[in-house]
Amino acid sequence: MIDDIIPYVIVFASTLVATIVLTPAVRVLCRRMGMVDMPDARRINKIPIPRGGGLALVLGTLVPYMAFHLVTKRPLLQGLSDSKAMILSALAVAMSLVGLADDKWSLRPKVKLAFQVGVAFFAWWLAGLGFRSLWPMLPAWFDCLLTVCWIVGAINAFNLIDGLDGLAAGLAFIATVGMAGTLFFSRNPQATMFHVAFAGALLGFLKYNYNPASIFLGDCGSMFIGFLIGSMPLALQTSNSFLVSVGVPLLAMGVPIFDTALAILRRLLRRLLAMFGTKEGLSRAVMTADSDHLHHRILRATGLNQRKTAWILYFAASAAVAVGLAAMTLESRSAGLWLAAFSVAVFVLFKDSKIELFDAGQLLNKVAHAQDNKVRRRLAVLSVPFYVLIDVVLLAVVFCLCFWVLRREIDMHVMRVELPVRVISVFFCLVLLRTYRTIWSRAMASNYLRMLLACFMGSVASSVFVYYWPTVESLQLKATTFIYAVASFVALLAVRSVRGLMRDLFYAIDCSRLKGNEGVSRILVYGSGLRYRAFRRELVRTTAANNRMIVGLIDDDVFLRGRYIGGIRVMGTINEARGIIEKTNADAVVIACEFPDEWLKVVCDILKPTGVRVTRFSFSETDVCGASTTRKG
Repeated sequence: MIDDIIPYVIVFASTLVATIVLTPAVRVLCRRMGMVDMPDARRINKIPIPRGGGLALVLGTLVPYMAFHLVTKRPLLQGLSDSKAMILSALAVAMSLVGLADDKWSLRPKVKLAFQVGVAFFAWWLAGLGFRSLWPMLPAWFDCLLTVCWIVGAINAFNLIDGLDGLAAGLAFIATVGMAGTLFFSRNPQATMFHVAFAGALLGFLKYNYNPASIFLGDCGSMFIGFLIGSMPLALQTSNSFLVSVGVPLLAMGVPIFDTALAILRRLLRRLLAMFGTKEGLSRAVMTADSDHLHHRILRATGLNQRKTAWILYFAASAAVAVGLAAMTLESRSAGLWLAAFSVAVFVLFKDSKIELFDAGQLLNKVAHAQDNKVRRRLAVLSVPFYVLIDVVLLAVVFCLCFWVLRREIDMHVMRVELPVRVISVFFCLVLLRTYRTIWSRAMASNYLRMLLACFMGSVASSVFVYYWPTVESLQLKATTFIYAVASFVALLAVRSVRGLMRDLFYAIDCSRLKGNEGVSRILVYGSGLRYRAFRRELVRTTAANNRMIVGLIDDDVFLRGRYIGGIRVMGTINEARGIIEKTNADAVVIACEFPDEWLKVVCDILKPTGVRVTRFSFSETDVCGASTTRKG
């Protein structure tokens, strides 16, 4: 066992020492070449720090490992010929040189992207990288496209996350250790050895890159890291190795990939907002840098503590890698991996993507209230086909669920006859009863009754048709008719209720956004009826300029105390207003209910000593044409 471990120790120690020795020399070289990060509004560093330190990482990884290969005569990578491994190494060096050129001359983003795509293409063409070993049925052109997207995505993921002392190098170290463990479990010792060597170089560089950093990776280092971590799984894959080739690498790169996906979404949303006349983000293209990456958000939340921020992301990456390694031991490996990964991703998505959700809601709000007649006309034309498509899909899904509930088998006759008959029958009744002419955000009880009637009519009509169809067995026909009608109505109702739910979600996101802003007005609303809901809707419609946040409700109905209405808690009655204002630190009260002027005077007497601003939100009907009497006859 000791003999087996010694080569790993030698490789790890050699790359570790080499990088520790080379980095100070590279730091001096970068200063002399003028490759220095100067402090500015977007950067975190407060003093000039050399960039381009990735050159030490490149030399510290490849030179010792190549020397070890020449001395021991071991293959460079198990499963890949030495010639292709040398090509892969040359491409990695080429990628780092492109990054070094960017560190020196600040290349345009499109130029960098073109080089990245070119290097990724040559990795597929010359080095033989791709997904065909895993999925042999893939066409060559699609395999090329998928490989290029994979490698370029990995490169940019580590390039974008490199905004904090030691963050990209630390995440790369965790990912490399995770991949080494995966390869060790899958019995690939030579590939494991390369990852051990790379981990040693990363750890050596972290000595100088960890906060407070004396040198940065630069694009030279981040693009080299991204290329290696993205390409190595493709170089080492074999058939039936989904976890090794795709699963664990995705989890190992989880934090950078998630941050990159959010960055693309965020910048695209802001670009679209600019098209609707929003000044913020007017010049923000998808490839333009911003200060809303994951590390920026956590940094603001931790009070600008770089070390704490880095360790939070280290922990997240380590947890993802641990999930992947644990899944390697499960009997149902892929299922266990992706179930755990999906759970983690959903949690992180709703926890850390408030900015993107807010921008998306703001965009939808602007589209919904666009004053441009062309835009509104397009939306009106597209809304009905959208509802139709969603309804048809829902009716088909409901049909399958009904069969599952009734434990009926879905055979070819059912799919060819009963499924289309039931879906078409209900859809035809929905059209016949004019449900697609209803504005569901302003629907009344009669509209919902009409939709319920359409579901029952369509379900009954389809059951009659199925009963007399000779090749379909009409089993449990009564139960199927009733369950399908009810389930169809519930599904259609849920879709038509999404708008209100989205409005409530958007308001909750807006409140979360306002909590961290200065100068926000904290208001109490007196009244929890229709006027309160109308007032809250107005706040949602004006989110771009809104700086008010509802912190509680006041209502004289004592039975509502402690209840939540629209997500806001009823704090008490107006007689308790002084204590409520002090407790919630409110600075304004909005009256959203109707009462006589005598009671208004009482309310003002209660609120006046608190010194808060008091306003009234109300609906009113006024005579605009000067007529004083109603025409009769």
